[in-house]
Amino acid sequence: MSGNSSSQNSPGGSPHTPMLADSPTNFSSPDDASQSVDSTVYAFQEENGRRYHGYRAGSYLYPNDETETDRLNKQHAMLKFAFKGRNHFAPLSKPQRILDIGTGTGIWAIEMADDEFPNAQFHGTDLSPIQPDTVPENVHFFIDDASEEDWAVEAASFDYIHTRVLLGSFESFRDIIRRSFYYTKPGGYMESQEILPTPFCDDNTMPDDFPFLEWSKYLDQAATTANRPVRIAHKMKRWYEEAGFVDVQEKIIRMPMNQWPRDRHAKALGKMSEANLLAGLGAFTMGPFSRVFGWNMTEIEVYLVNVRRSISDRNVHAYLKVYVVWGRKPKTPRNSGSAS
Repeated sequence: MSGNSSSQNSPGGSPHTPMLADSPTNFSSPDDASQSVDSTVYAFQEENGRRYHGYRAGSYLYPNDETETDRLNKQHAMLKFAFKGRNHFAPLSKPQRILDIGTGTGIWAIEMADDEFPNAQFHGTDLSPIQPDTVPENVHFFIDDASEEDWAVEAASFDYIHTRVLLGSFESFRDIIRRSFYYTKPGGYMESQEILPTPFCDDNTMPDDFPFLEWSKYLDQAATTANRPVRIAHKMKRWYEEAGFVDVQEKIIRMPMNQWPRDRHAKALGKMSEANLLAGLGAFTMGPFSRVFGWNMTEIEVYLVNVRRSISDRNVHAYLKVYVVWGRKPKTPRNSGSAS
């Protein structure tokens, strides 16, 4: 994903060279600046009125246009509010190298580099070059695919590997965790923050035919058919332990779908959650439903009318679960892990 490892250090059999996003402020040397950016990186795809990534086109189901990047930044604020101002839960102590997989707009990496660990080097990877040009000197963004077996760095390269809201992004998130174990330094941490898209309700106010519940089942079906499962959050703790991480912790936060709660913090979080769902519903739906079910844009928009209404229905006390899982790679692991 970054670095200058040679082929003999690559754990996979087919090493690849990472491609830097076209941001001159991120070049740390003339050699870095000379790396070519594949023409597909900026060959964005237009589909149903939305813009999608060009690099590894079709492998990510969701758009990367300005509407979506704006939502991603607001989603970051929503999750930080849900976490009571925290960007991470792993007990980090003077980390030197941090990797953010699926960095998106890069806002998490930028905040962490600016506010918490200015002496650490941050590496953010994504399929889309949608990160800002002006970033802290210790932040570097790369166009790369974490589903590759070879991340083009040596084993045990990072003190901390972070992922956030990558549901529907990979054929096997379990493999991403396993590879992350391989690339985490002994004593280092990995942390994942995921949303389970299934709505829950504790007081029987959510009917069986609740439109958002039906939509979540359709999304699960479409994503599974596309080999990009979205129901991964509740499985992460087990996957972490299977990969070899120890002291694995799991934190589950209830996130109201709108402003129905009485509690002030929960109500404010619900307001942010409602805005996030309404802004993102088209993005979450258009790719999976059109590619898998064959629905056209008009059919999808008509279907989403009732789903949008259900999101804002305060008579239904529904919430989503946010799972935060983190674990430590032991200093003397039973195995060092494998990237393949």
